[in-house]
Amino acid sequence: MDATHGTMRDLPEADRPYEKLRALGAGALTDAELLSVLIRTGTRSESSLALAQRILPREGPRLGLAFLADASVEELSAHAGIGRVKAAVLKAAVEVGRRATRGPAARPGERITDPESLAEGLLDEMRFLAREELWVLLLDAKGALIRLLRFAGGGVAATVVTPRDLFREAVRCGASGVILAHNHPSGDPEPSEDDLRTTARVREAGEAIGVRLVDHLVVAAGGSVSLRRRGLV
Repeated sequence: MDATHGTMRDLPEADRPYEKLRALGAGALTDAELLSVLIRTGTRSESSLALAQRILPREGPRLGLAFLADASVEELSAHAGIGRVKAAVLKAAVEVGRRATRGPAARPGERITDPESLAEGLLDEMRFLAREELWVLLLDAKGALIRLLRFAGGGVAATVVTPRDLFREAVRCGASGVILAHNHPSGDPEPSEDDLRTTARVREAGEAIGVRLVDHLVVAAGGSVSLRRRGLV
């Protein structure tokens, strides 16, 4: 059957995505077949497989299923045959996969002896965040993680995140050090001038109350940068 016409029942049973998944496992499915399983139903004029084949990008920086990481619910639902419910299911599937395949970058009580190694774990968690976020890791005197704080909706230079906000919980928890980490949704991990200025402010504020800024990590799809390694912390 031409995948652009008919229904899934017109396909040989061995070629139907559901049956193929049950028989061979999800790893045997193509991108379009996996996507069709999530889409579930097509339209009167095309099957779910044909619909999946149509919306998969064939050119550009995000080929195959990778485009789902960046696409919004509104962008997905703009495709004929993909309403808001199906678009929400697709975005949820991306997040389920992300959470299922990675563990936390650090657990409470775990000693963090090398912030740059920590950046590798943070890379998996932060690299594809749609908005800039600032994460603050509070450390005890031995360098063990006490808590991880997340400030969403703005980066380290955002006016809503001040050194007072950062250190309030640090003082309450008796933290001796903090590690800052924030993402660049642009994909470029190179620190901005605002990042550098705010790092200096946070370091000075921490020194005034006896809480050391251990490092500031900038994470993006293109990698990560340690400001400590550059001599800026």
